[in-house]
Amino acid sequence: MKIAPGFAAAERPRIAALYWEAFGPKLGRVLGPRPRALRFIEVALDPAHALCAREADGTLLGVAGFKTAHGALVSGGLRGMRAAYGGVGATWRAGLLALLETDVDNRRFLIDGIFVAPEARGRGVGSRLIEALAQEARMRGHAEIRLEVIDENPRARALYERRGFVAAEHHPLGPLRMIFGFRAATTMIRRLG
Repeated sequence: MKIAPGFAAAERPRIAALYWEAFGPKLGRVLGPRPRALRFIEVALDPAHALCAREADGTLLGVAGFKTAHGALVSGGLRGMRAAYGGVGATWRAGLLALLETDVDNRRFLIDGIFVAPEARGRGVGSRLIEALAQEARMRGHAEIRLEVIDENPRARALYERRGFVAAEHHPLGPLRMIFGFRAATTMIRRLG
């Protein structure tokens, strides 16, 4: 398995589909229906904010996104949303998504999503992507990395804990849980040695 930054334009549909599979359950009511969401995500993907795990033959196994002051893995913005959803659809979607927005913290490198192809799960791809993100953070001068994990994803949380993350803050979603489909998220932090 090899991990490298970025991805080719031809990989956009596959990465968008994997992203939707991983995050669609919490974003579906806002970014759906699926065909529009895939169209939006495919265009909004930013290879400058991605690390990709691949087999020796180039088969994509998983992607780890990160967020900086210059963008994120999915950085479509209102303009990109208008192209996929129209003016009114983009406006209400952007407003709701802003409620989930995680600010970039200059002290900590922000992980903006990790997702692994179903056929590659259980092979250590997620762990390797986390370590690649830690290396990227070190190269950028960060002493810590952080991420958000929803309470409804205990398997991901267990992986993060095994990789040295500790819970720092718990964020109940309140009434917004009816829209996003999860009750709370936890900020987890890992110090880098």
